[in-house]
Amino acid sequence: QVQLVESGGGLVQAGGSLRLSCAASGSIISIILMGWYRQAPGKQRELVATISSGGTINYSDSVRGRFTISRDNAKNTVYLQMNSLEPEDTAVYYCNADLIVGITSGYRRLYWGQGTQVTVSS
Repeated sequence: QVQLVESGGGLVQAGGSLRLSCAASGSIISIILMGWYRQAPGKQRELVATISSGGTINYSDSVRGRFTISRDNAKNTVYLQMNSLEPEDTAVYYCNADLIVGITSGYRRLYWGQGTQVTVSS
């Protein structure tokens, strides 16, 4: 079994900061890609940022320059530092991980966290 456990969401005023964490645990052989997506009420889930095993980073245009994604490979954990938050950033943020998992043999699978609410007040 593989789990993604997220933490760090909450309520913050516009201009403030939050840091999200997502720890992957279980029968993980290797991590291909980890990242964050978000879904606001009435909208589709959208990419926020991703980071590959090789360190390649991708940001959506809406967060580039304000958010920073990073990863601790030893802890199988990905972080999202969110600065200069805006009311438009209000959403449920989901951790995503593209993993090679298994015990006796490996296979590739995509996992999602349970989501953490981020609310930015104006």
